[in-house]
Amino acid sequence: MTQSQETNSQEAGSQETSSQEAGSQETGIDQTALWNGAGGKAWVDAQAIMDAMLQPFETLLEKAVAERSARDILDIGCGTGATTLAMARLLKGQGRATGLDISEPMLALARARAEEENSPARFINADAQTHEFTPAGYDMMISRFGVMFFSDNTAAFSNLRRALKDDGALCMIAWRSAAENPFMTVAETAAAPFIPAMPARDPHAPGQFAFADAEKLRGILKESGWAHINIEPVDETCTLPEAALTRFLTRLGPLGLMLQDADEEKRAHIINVVRAAFDPYIHGDAVRFNAACWKITAAG
Repeated sequence: MTQSQETNSQEAGSQETSSQEAGSQETGIDQTALWNGAGGKAWVDAQAIMDAMLQPFETLLEKAVAERSARDILDIGCGTGATTLAMARLLKGQGRATGLDISEPMLALARARAEEENSPARFINADAQTHEFTPAGYDMMISRFGVMFFSDNTAAFSNLRRALKDDGALCMIAWRSAAENPFMTVAETAAAPFIPAMPARDPHAPGQFAFADAEKLRGILKESGWAHINIEPVDETCTLPEAALTRFLTRLGPLGLMLQDADEEKRAHIINVVRAAFDPYIHGDAVRFNAACWKITAAG
C-alpha cells in the first residue's frame, strides 16, 4: 500500500471508529477468537486456493454491482480481500470499495494485496453488528460467504441497513444446507470415527450453513428493515487443483482445526482416509463439486 493509501485507510478507520479492540469486544467471543486465531490464519494460508475455487461467486457479485452502476461499495466479511479488490478494479477509480471484517490476520493480507496491485481498496477491522458506520454511506453492499457468522443477525442487518442509502441495494451469497453441499462435509464425516471430539455442526449457530433456511433468513431481513427481499437458489461448479486437495482438507473447516492438535502418526492416517473419501470429486488433475448457494438481494 502506498503512503497515501495507508493514510486513507487510517482516516477511514478513524471516521468510522473502527479498531481491533472494538471488534474483539463487540463480537461473540468464539467468532473473534476463531477468525483472529487458527481459523483466520488457515484462510490466509489457503488464500490462493480459496479465491480460485470461489471465483464464480466473485463474478456473480461483479455483475450485480455493474448492473446497478454502484459507486460506494461495502464488502461485508471481506476476508483476505479478493472481492473488495475485484470491486475496486471494476470501479476504475470512479468510486470507493471498502472491505470490512473482524479478522486482523485476513485483513493484513488484504492490505498487502492492495498494496501489491496499487489498489485504492480500503479495509476496516470491525464488527458489522455494532460498528458505527457513517449513516447512508454506501449505495451497495455485497458479501461472498461473509454474513453467516453473526451472533445477533437482526442487530447486524439493522446496523447495515442504516449504513445504506435509501436507494441502495444488498447482494450477498450464502450456502444452502449441508445436505445440498456434501463436498463441504466429506472431510469431517470421514474423519469422525478417528476423532471422537469432532464437534457436531449446529445448524442454528453462526457458521457456514446458518442461512440454509431461506424463510428464516427472509424473516431476519424483514425484521431488520430491508425490503424487496429476493432469495433464489444458485448452483455453481467450483474447482481446485487435485494437487491442492490435501492442503485444503487439512487446513480448513472443523477437521483442519482438529488436526492441528493431532500427533504425526494419527494425522497421517486420518489424512489418508479422508483423502480417499474425496475420490468421487476428482476428475483428472482437478477436484470439481457443485456449490449450492443462495443469492440474496434486498433494498433499503
